[in-house]
Amino acid sequence: MGANTISGGRPRQVGRPAREWSNVSQAEGARVADLVTRAKEGDREAFDDLVALYTPQIYNLSLRITGSPDDAEDCVQETFVRAFRAMRSFRGKATFFTWLYRVAVNVARDAARRNARSPRTAADLTAADGAEPGADPMETAGVPLSRRQPLPDEALLAERRREVVLKAISSLPTHHREVLVLYDLQGLSYEEVAQVLNTRVGTVKSRLNRARLALKERLMPHLELLRD
Repeated sequence: MGANTISGGRPRQVGRPAREWSNVSQAEGARVADLVTRAKEGDREAFDDLVALYTPQIYNLSLRITGSPDDAEDCVQETFVRAFRAMRSFRGKATFFTWLYRVAVNVARDAARRNARSPRTAADLTAADGAEPGADPMETAGVPLSRRQPLPDEALLAERRREVVLKAISSLPTHHREVLVLYDLQGLSYEEVAQVLNTRVGTVKSRLNRARLALKERLMPHLELLRD
């Protein structure tokens, strides 16, 4: 089942933003649909192709929810194991993308609860962060970003700011972290987040507002650092 793809080293931080997977071209959508159909019939190669397509997004989602690179790797493995076992039960009422994300969120949520008392460090998060397939956490926190190549001192400052924001995100309650990660960092729509979390759009919006307010509150002691 593509063991080399989802184990034996941290997944590469590449791949298109999550929102793009919900709005792919007709040709790409047809390819994914074909892979899903074949995987449901037991085609391991087709499932491996799905693993390769979605591993970067699932890893980043898991990293943000668990706050641990090691836990995120385990969550990727467990997500695809569960998905493979449940493929025949996938009825297509939701897109495969949102169905897989629902599996991933449940796995990461369980891991986060198990490790609720374990300290998480921003250094762990940033070390494994790479190119986030979605919005930058600094943008989520309302920190303006420069698109030019930063000077060395600026790069150090930007890294410190990023660590502070990521640590604040990882300190949020799980239900706040999930909605903020799915919408602001992974780029899902309100409707897709609602499908993944099995709730209503209105609940997603209100929970997201509370999550953003909680994040800003946690960042208040760092206003000098975050001020441009």
